[in-house]
Amino acid sequence: MKKIMNILLGVLMVITVVLLVYAIATGGSEAAISVNLIWCYVLIVAAIAAALFCAVFGMTQNPAGIKGTLLSFVLIVAIVGIAYFISASHSVQIPDLANNSVFDRGATVLTETSILVTYVAIVAAIVTTVVTEIWGALK
Repeated sequence: MKKIMNILLGVLMVITVVLLVYAIATGGSEAAISVNLIWCYVLIVAAIAAALFCAVFGMTQNPAGIKGTLLSFVLIVAIVGIAYFISASHSVQIPDLANNSVFDRGATVLTETSILVTYVAIVAAIVTTVVTEIWGALK
């Protein structure tokens, strides 16, 4: 199973690198950017599906893990909720140059919420990596 996962990861990485080179080689053409965005959407959907599948599969294998899964779910909902309330508490005007106006409030709140959640995820990943490495070194 591990060999299959390594092959799958390698294929995904090769596809990503090929699309990146394509975007660079075409000078960031609209077609290249569109293909890269679609690929990112595919990766995000696959990651969400894999996370949900692994969580459900883990709960069926170890019912005691339900508590951890629910705690993780509550934490994610809390982070998204806090990011939304921070974003909605102030007004940001993002220029829409194509239409000589500004984007509506809903789009800017959604965008800022997504950015804040991404920042939290990046910080959490870095902290988790550092703590895990320190913990492993101390054992």
